Amino acid sequence: MFTLSQKTAVITGAGKGIGKSIAQLFARQGADVHILDLDEESGQQAAAEINDAGGDAHYYCVNVADQQAVLDAFDQVYDTHNRLNILVNNAGIAHIGTLENTTEEDMDRLLSVNVKGVYNCSLAGVKKMKESGGGAIVNMASIAATLGIPERFAYSTTKGAVLTMTYSIAKDYIGDGIRCNAISPARVHTPFVDGYLEENYPGQEDEMFEKLSKTQPIGRMGKPEEIAGLALYLCSDESAFITGSNYTIDGGFTTLNT
Repeated sequence: MFTLSQKTAVITGAGKGIGKSIAQLFARQGADVHILDLDEESGQQAAAEINDAGGDAHYYCVNVADQQAVLDAFDQVYDTHNRLNILVNNAGIAHIGTLENTTEEDMDRLLSVNVKGVYNCSLAGVKKMKESGGGAIVNMASIAATLGIPERFAYSTTKGAVLTMTYSIAKDYIGDGIRCNAISPARVHTPFVDGYLEENYPGQEDEMFEKLSKTQPIGRMGKPEEIAGLALYLCSDESAFITGSNYTIDGGFTTLNT
């Protein structure tokens, strides 16, 4: 079960964190993995680690907000394997702030990556999947897409857009054999979390990490590999009856907090 043998996957933002775990797991399950990431050092390292472990990975230095760069990269992927079966739109950036302290520059930056980036990659991906006879798309949304989270105005706005794009793609391309679903995590322990704590709470990292962990009823943050496991299911043939759905993976945050 859950084999991805003879499948080609593009994963954006896979140089580190959740995206890297997804790329590693997909490669272990037999997929040809193509990593799109603007951070050249981490992207190359992620691909090298997969190849060293016996997998098949390729890296492309791409800004997902640049449509032509995205289209060119997808052309290269398709030309390499003559197929595209899986797309995981994981690349994204965060911002902490309310409406009043979100600048126009902040808003434009998040929209360009989190919304336009998903649009660009989905546009390129759908075209190649239609030529391949179908495929599976997973968009990384967030619990912030459906809940009011303090000081996440711009981030919540963009993740709400990701969720509704998911529904539109699923509806419009179901006849082409293309499925599209979303994953909405709560807090996941990634390098972003560590960097945020170091920058904003120097000397109090452990205390704040524990505090943030306990906001989730299960008592801890999620692990990137746990998100990867759900992504694997949604991109495998075992989930062939699932499209247009949003899966929360949040340690009970959305339903058990009182």
